[in-house]
Amino acid sequence: PLTYVTAFKEGYAPSNMIMDVPTTFPGGVGQPDYSPVNYDGKYRGPIELRYALGNSINIVAVKLLGLVGIRDVLRMGYDMGIATFEPTKENLSRVGLSLTLGGGEVRFLELSGAYSAFANGGKKVLPIAILKVEDKNGKVLEEFKPRDGKQVLTPEQAFLISDILSDNQARAEVFGLRSALVVPGRTVAVKTGTTNDRRDNWTIGWTQGQVITGVWVGNNDNSPMTEVSSGVTGASPIWRRIIQTALKDKPNVSFAVPDGIESIDVDALSGYPAHDGFISRRDYFIAGSVPNDDDPIHAK
Repeated sequence: PLTYVTAFKEGYAPSNMIMDVPTTFPGGVGQPDYSPVNYDGKYRGPIELRYALGNSINIVAVKLLGLVGIRDVLRMGYDMGIATFEPTKENLSRVGLSLTLGGGEVRFLELSGAYSAFANGGKKVLPIAILKVEDKNGKVLEEFKPRDGKQVLTPEQAFLISDILSDNQARAEVFGLRSALVVPGRTVAVKTGTTNDRRDNWTIGWTQGQVITGVWVGNNDNSPMTEVSSGVTGASPIWRRIIQTALKDKPNVSFAVPDGIESIDVDALSGYPAHDGFISRRDYFIAGSVPNDDDPIHAK
């Protein structure tokens, strides 16, 4: 999500198409080449960013990071609250294109806090552990008063990420339509993650301005897990039960469309504005990012 929201900031849109094909990235002087693979070992050819993010397609994420730049994604993550992503010279020399797949270590609480900006119109909410302190008679000695967080994203950028990650159709190819990521009767955005060595497995999900829940699964001694193969089988069932309970007495809230968002019909293959009667679908754009030229990809 940090890579994709950086791309949206820089003019990309959910309907932009990138090729999901075997790709080798030059490693640079003295470094080995980098050939990422998708989690399921499959390649899908042309795929739009909405479906690449929804289905956690690794190769597209790496390509997108290469297009927007490692420095920009580190800066985005740091501004959103991830201290280990400070774009210093040392960090820039330490991380590479695997950053977007977990190649840069983060603290889970900071990652959950960063994702809170997606749930709050671009405002980051700091995690607070102690909400209230009372004495033995019930007198309130200290109490936390919620306040608006720092604006780290525009409402439009935050909306695009939440809209994609709450779109069950966008993730159906890999996760199916009835996965643990679906919360019946609720509009919930959710992202999973698993490290290649199966040491870390997590799920973070949120609703519009109500609740964000993060669950990490792993072994205390950092040894690989044997029974957990993905975010759906590990953290997600736990996450689902927690967020269902947290939302029990709250209304269902959809992600509000900000004023700076446009909606148009796009070609289902290329993502350019619909044309020539080809199969199309509806998608969102940040105002000013709708392509004006003719479709160079899917021509009649």
